[in-house]
Amino acid sequence: MTEAEQTQPTGYEVIQGYLKTLDGSPGVYRMLDSESRVLYVGKARNLRARVSNYARPSGHSPRIARMISNTASMMFLTTRTETEALLLEQNLIKQLKPKFNVLLRDDKSFPNILVTSDHDYPQIKKHRGAKKEKGSYYGPFASAGAVNRTLNQLQRVFLLRDCSNSQFDSRTRPCLQHQIKRCSAPCVGKISAEAYGQTVEDAQKFLSGKSTGIQTRLAAEMAEASDAMEFERAAALRDRIKALTQVQTTQGINPKGVSEADIIGLHMSDGQACVQVFFIRSGQNWGNHDYYPRIGDDVDAAEVLEAFIGQFYDQRDPPRQLILSHEIENPDLMADALATKINRKVELLVPQRGEKAELVDGALRNARESLARKMAESATQTKLLKGLADVFELPKVPERIEIYDNSHIQGSFAVGAMVVAGQEGMIKNQYRKFNIRGDDLTPGDDFGMMKEVLTRRFKRLIKEDPERREGHWPDLLLIDGGAGQVSAVREIMREFGVEDIPMVGVAKGIDRDAGKEEFYRTGKPVMALRHNDPVLYFIQRMRDEAHRFAIGTHRAKRAKSVGATPLDDVPGVGAARKRSLLAHFGSAKAVSRANLHDLKAVEGVSDALADTIYAHFHEKG
Repeated sequence: MTEAEQTQPTGYEVIQGYLKTLDGSPGVYRMLDSESRVLYVGKARNLRARVSNYARPSGHSPRIARMISNTASMMFLTTRTETEALLLEQNLIKQLKPKFNVLLRDDKSFPNILVTSDHDYPQIKKHRGAKKEKGSYYGPFASAGAVNRTLNQLQRVFLLRDCSNSQFDSRTRPCLQHQIKRCSAPCVGKISAEAYGQTVEDAQKFLSGKSTGIQTRLAAEMAEASDAMEFERAAALRDRIKALTQVQTTQGINPKGVSEADIIGLHMSDGQACVQVFFIRSGQNWGNHDYYPRIGDDVDAAEVLEAFIGQFYDQRDPPRQLILSHEIENPDLMADALATKINRKVELLVPQRGEKAELVDGALRNARESLARKMAESATQTKLLKGLADVFELPKVPERIEIYDNSHIQGSFAVGAMVVAGQEGMIKNQYRKFNIRGDDLTPGDDFGMMKEVLTRRFKRLIKEDPERREGHWPDLLLIDGGAGQVSAVREIMREFGVEDIPMVGVAKGIDRDAGKEEFYRTGKPVMALRHNDPVLYFIQRMRDEAHRFAIGTHRAKRAKSVGATPLDDVPGVGAARKRSLLAHFGSAKAVSRANLHDLKAVEGVSDALADTIYAHFHEKG
């Protein structure tokens, strides 16, 4: 710390100095420490009135008192309304992750079901991310598992195709999905466009919660088929009715009086919190998900739940109702902010009785049980981390462990993988993959690949966090390999001037048998652990996770390469035109040999693009 930082004033007196320049405008304020790191982001209807609360020397909770004592400067942004201030506050909290704010740490997107509309025979599939494809979206579903189960059941009921358009257009006979009665095989004319359109309409009605007439109609069709002695068709309709009944009975919660809502239950215990969210859409339960926001010791349920709602719906659309377990601090303001975001009314409810209260009780029960499990797992994880420190004589209990592995096939499609473990278990949003691009590497050179991975990793760390203040530096490196790998990694680290991070090589040992691993450290004899040592199992799990991630990354890279064609390098040829060219000529090689006249005959290919394609292949000889 420099002398200027040591003498820089902090605390309520610093905050008092800002009162002279503030007025009663709404806006957002940021409190920063002596190193300009953001401590807290807050909103205010009246900035001067809110900041004056922090300028008092006493009367604060322990958390707020610590925050004030660390505050060396403040920043302000005024807004037109308090609603705008709330939206900006939540956006800044997610970006900056201030130390003293309640923070939602898990912020993944949720999958939807998409029924496409760009083809005469629409496809049904899982979709995640921006809604750019044409079609009808249904969701969100709480997890990939929830949406996959629903898709699986819907295919049994409605027999809709899940293949891509290019696969559909190239089929000459029914695929396996038709053989196992999951698709009506429109690709080869097993069903008319009109009949297929009816099943698509039925599926969309079901996903919209309008399924009451579907079973009745299917039952009538089954009776007609039976009377006409079309027993095979009658049996197929019977199976569809059974599948539809099963879908409706296996969803668990199916509230009668709630059509579209998120049920949000919060449970807090010992400075930790769990928020359980149930997604109710079209009167159906589309799964639930638990979250563990970072909270302080002295925050109350109202503050936690309000912060969660603001951050949770910052990048996703809220439903028409949020049914909550606790009141929040500013319900009208939050409802107005959410309504502004999606241009329709959003209602916040805290029910006391009836069906909605029962739904909240269910969410609370799940939140309580999930938090108890997580706290038990956390206690076990703490014990394992301490055991790891003892076994390898580490200077401190590691808070961040980085595990490295490589994957390739005789040097081809080489990738490196880094997975991260800590107090929370495996920290998946910190995983990183590295496409090995060293042109001078000998195929299969594991040492060279590891050197490239670690060089790129630590170059970035040194550039972005040279003072090691952001929590991104590891306390321990686990390397898949023996003495050679550890020695090579040590040399790499010396090149960067980083010699204080412990590292351990994990080798399979005798007969490459799990349980007989040997551990290598610089300057220390090789060692092993008891076969039933919990720390050994912990290391095996981390190594296996790194291996799983590396293999998965390698397979994805290989699959992408297998799907590549020379057409990918032609300027102006995107996915749609690529499909048209392949459908017309049958292969990329045939496209490369085609004459200009034939290229111009392809649907969607202009004369100018045909010239470009022809020149691309023929200039190369």
